[in-house]
Amino acid sequence: METIPQPMESEYPVKLEVPYPENSSRLLALMTLLLFIPKAIIMIPHFIAVYFVGIVAFFAWIIGQFGVLFTGKYPRSMFDFVVGLSRWQARVNAYFMGLTDKYPPFSLK
Repeated sequence: METIPQPMESEYPVKLEVPYPENSSRLLALMTLLLFIPKAIIMIPHFIAVYFVGIVAFFAWIIGQFGVLFTGKYPRSMFDFVVGLSRWQARVNAYFMGLTDKYPPFSLK
């Protein structure tokens, strides 16, 4: 049976890393559970912004597919925009799920 070769790390244009915390506080974990509703309320602006930017990114992705079809290359600006949205979504989700305590910025960077 053939083995499937694994791609090199450098072949991927985007990489996700979530640093493991040095120490975890049980009290902070308990407070996160107790303060779920207030945390969800303060995240509403992020959820709304990510939703609408996601709609724009979907259309950028479709236009980018036509760029690939006709030029053979995905337009760099559209790629950066879609990747920026993915980063933003990852930061928002990580904060909301309690993987990090750092409030996510309103940024695609």
